[in-house]
Amino acid sequence: MNMSSYSCCASDKHKFQKVASLSFLLKLVGDETRLKILCILNKGQHCVCEIERHVNKSQNLISHHLKDLKDAGLVIGEKKGLWVHYSLSEKGKKIINLIFSLE
Repeated sequence: MNMSSYSCCASDKHKFQKVASLSFLLKLVGDETRLKILCILNKGQHCVCEIERHVNKSQNLISHHLKDLKDAGLVIGEKKGLWVHYSLSEKGKKIINLIFSLE
């Protein structure tokens, strides 16, 4: 087997770093609950309690997933009174549109 065919990114450090970043992103959106959250947020801004009703998961779990999505730059939060309302960032919109165009 010719191993040189597997070095597509090894010689280019920038591409190699992009592979690691893409791998992280795919793992993040590969989770069914996170993907459902992204789909819900694609329809507009929602608070955790609204998302909770749609995905039948605990508020703590939804908040944890939202934190991960926010840390990855896919979701933004806006505090309104006692609640934080979440929506997709521009990056999140691009990702979700790309994912759902694969169907």
